[in-house]
Amino acid sequence: MSSIRQTVFHDRHLQLGAKMVEFGGWDMPLMYPDGIVKEHLSTRKGAGLFDVSHMGRFLFRGTGAVGFLQHVLSNNVEALDGKETGAQYTILPTDSGGAVDDAYLYSFVEGEYLLVVNAANLKKDWEYFQSILPEFEGVEMIDVTEEVVMLSLQGPRSRHILEETTDSGRLPEPKRNAVCKGFVSGQEVLVARTGYTGEPLCFELFVDQTHAPALWDRLLAKGATPVGLGARDTLRLEAGLPLYGHEMGVDPEGREIPLFACAVAKPAVSFSPLKGDFIGRASLMKQFEAYKRIASRDYSLLPDLPRMIRPVAVSGRGVARAGSKIFVGQKMVGFVTSGTMVPMWIFEGEGLTSEPSDRHALRSICLALIDSDILEGDTVNIDIRGKEVPGVVTPFHLRSEAPPWARPIVYDHEGPSAEMPSGDLPVRMHLLLKEAAENTLWRQRECINLIPSEMTLSPMAKLLSVMDPA
Repeated sequence: MSSIRQTVFHDRHLQLGAKMVEFGGWDMPLMYPDGIVKEHLSTRKGAGLFDVSHMGRFLFRGTGAVGFLQHVLSNNVEALDGKETGAQYTILPTDSGGAVDDAYLYSFVEGEYLLVVNAANLKKDWEYFQSILPEFEGVEMIDVTEEVVMLSLQGPRSRHILEETTDSGRLPEPKRNAVCKGFVSGQEVLVARTGYTGEPLCFELFVDQTHAPALWDRLLAKGATPVGLGARDTLRLEAGLPLYGHEMGVDPEGREIPLFACAVAKPAVSFSPLKGDFIGRASLMKQFEAYKRIASRDYSLLPDLPRMIRPVAVSGRGVARAGSKIFVGQKMVGFVTSGTMVPMWIFEGEGLTSEPSDRHALRSICLALIDSDILEGDTVNIDIRGKEVPGVVTPFHLRSEAPPWARPIVYDHEGPSAEMPSGDLPVRMHLLLKEAAENTLWRQRECINLIPSEMTLSPMAKLLSVMDPA
């Protein structure tokens, strides 16, 4: 008898013609008949619907729950108010500053906390928590993975689809990590503004397993596209989001990856006095100090954070895969942690007025664990099947600050020349000062300033500052 588990949507995946694979002990859809590229693009332009019920869900409650979670998680649990900030990305740190797992913590009900962990780590995380629980009193921990089903609805049309699906209640505020309760066909659905695709409009839904299939059907009927694990991975890679076992955990040489090697660690780790001491705090503080110095090009604490995860665009022909070595000259400086060919919509127009066209392209991108003194814009060589293929370290592959679109950022490998003006020193200084003065006038005359420390709140600024782009 097979030990592979099935979610409540298994029959629906089969009816839709999904290619099923084993993942983390579950039989899950890798992709549907239209393929990974179509599912990726449909999420970026419409709304993708993901069955994420394979992920582990632990419920914590009781008088000692907050104290326990503060001790075993990296973020400040008391920052959750169950409304505007009812969720937070967090990490299960080790004493040495690595990761047991990364997770998302939700507070929908006062005094209760729902922790979502990676499917492959469910058993490990459960046993890890159970080993620490005896040190705390008044903590009840329940595995609700079977009872509470989880769906993810991501993309620019997700809000419209959810509004069409919800009978009553409200949707979360237009703010990341906000939560609320709604009702579909009279059944309660817990809704959070979270997701792991990089989409600015994103929702994750929690519902009782007996009502979950009907919710799936309604979301598809309103226009959502079913998306499998394949596109889920390309979407998170494009967004530069880590995956445990790749960007977290252990590197290809068997060494623990420090948490602050990932940029997402900064908002996920709290050193607030309100949080107090917690597992790994001292090690993480050392990493954070190194992280701050590295950001200002001070490498005096490099041994505390020798390598960091960086987005890399492959500028030559080839597809970088996890484990590929990266070189600068003859020196091996790190490894690819995740990489593949990712689809993207070609945008038309300029700036925030640009919109996706009907044309798409493919680009080769990756995330890499490389020496911390390698800078954005530096070129590297990636060993792809024995051939050195050029790449360039980039700030990001995708930006999502201007809803409803998540915009791909394609690195211009040629780039404009950044040469200094010619002439003697006084001439060069005069030209640079002239450019600075022109830039200042442009900012004052043609821009609406949303930097709080520099602006007077005009009615227009007030209106703009309550919108999602702010």
